[in-house]
Amino acid sequence: MSLNPDTAGRVLIVEDDLALQKQIKWSLDRYDCATAADREAAILQYRRVQPTVVTMDLGLPPDPDSVSEGFRLLEQLLDLDPHVKVIVLTGQNDQANALRAVALGAYDFLAKPFDPEVLGLTIERAMRLAELQAENRRLQALQQPDALSGLMTRDPEMLRISRMVERVASSDATVLLLGESGTGKEVLAQGLHQASRRSGRFVAINCAAIPENLLESELFGYEKGAFTGAAKTTPGKIETAHGGTLMLDEIGDLPASLQAKLLRFLQERKIERLGARQEIPVDVRVVGATHQDLQALIAEGRFREDLYYRLAEIEVKIPPLRSRQGDAVLLAHAFLRRFAQEQRRGSLVFSEDALQAIEAHAWPGNVRELINVVKRASIMADGTRVTAQDMGLKVPEREGAAAAGTEFDLRAAREAAERQTVIAALARTNNNIVKASELLGISRPTLYDLMHRLAIK
Repeated sequence: MSLNPDTAGRVLIVEDDLALQKQIKWSLDRYDCATAADREAAILQYRRVQPTVVTMDLGLPPDPDSVSEGFRLLEQLLDLDPHVKVIVLTGQNDQANALRAVALGAYDFLAKPFDPEVLGLTIERAMRLAELQAENRRLQALQQPDALSGLMTRDPEMLRISRMVERVASSDATVLLLGESGTGKEVLAQGLHQASRRSGRFVAINCAAIPENLLESELFGYEKGAFTGAAKTTPGKIETAHGGTLMLDEIGDLPASLQAKLLRFLQERKIERLGARQEIPVDVRVVGATHQDLQALIAEGRFREDLYYRLAEIEVKIPPLRSRQGDAVLLAHAFLRRFAQEQRRGSLVFSEDALQAIEAHAWPGNVRELINVVKRASIMADGTRVTAQDMGLKVPEREGAAAAGTEFDLRAAREAAERQTVIAALARTNNNIVKASELLGISRPTLYDLMHRLAIK
């Protein structure tokens, strides 16, 4: 069913009695069996063959009369894979240790001497259970939303950034997101939080939108009576995000006085509310974001270099929409579908001139500008077709191919042209394989082959 076909039906037999080892392997001839005679060999074999079921004796060398080595192996196997089915083979009068093994996570136990048919049935049952559990995990994974579901892209660089964010999510590293306004920095920050193990809230604050004299109290909180109007003790954004993620948007606009205080917090992970004398420990992941060139600000003396290095443990540079191949049209289709549903407009589609205009526009405001343009067009369109005029965009004029910058590596140039054309066709047709293949003048199987060869998902 859903087990890996390369590992399904594999059994690892751990037994130091070579005659019994051969007997067990012979009785399980319908399975792909590997063998080991001690704990270290068993771990090596397990890593090599990745079996679904392990049969093991508790009494293993160097001290076969003791069960310590067997229990150590059991714990190691379950650490490597909590889902592995371990069947423990014990002596007739060793039920206590057998029950202890089951309590630790073993699937079942059999007393020696065992009936080969009973062992075969036990392994068959274990295999079936492993299949059902693997299928259940797969279905649960399909039902759970992707942490980066808010990010739509087919651009190779953005896909690389998405994988990078997913890898970083499990750590507590501070992340700095750099990119033009509207490129999706908050979407990535939220995805980073959702993919992490943090159970607290995602809290965002725009450092440029709050006056300097209020920003400190917003970040660090204040005690009752700390200043005029402080009628009650109020926690700040950092404290509110305890156990979660704090996004400091437009951190390049953070005043110099607060840069020092933020640096101290990042170093000590403690805050002090305004008007308070007691420090409060806070566990929070900090994500900074800015459209500004922090290196230039450092050179001008407007941003602390030590704060930059604290924030940029992981630095992510997000490309603008104009350099993300095929993404403008891909996103436009998604936004048009969403706004059509919200406004109960039925089915809205882009005209050919609208698609050409979207592809040609430079999108200086990035995704935020695209959202506004598509939303306005979904309101202004008379019928079911959204035109370039509805969007307020110019239709590009046809131009001849430029001769400058000729690429002499014909194979690389052909592959780059194929990739660009396929991505453009998929974006233009909103991922409809049939329409994209018709647009390209090729069959569906040929398009699938092209997508596989060009690593287009």
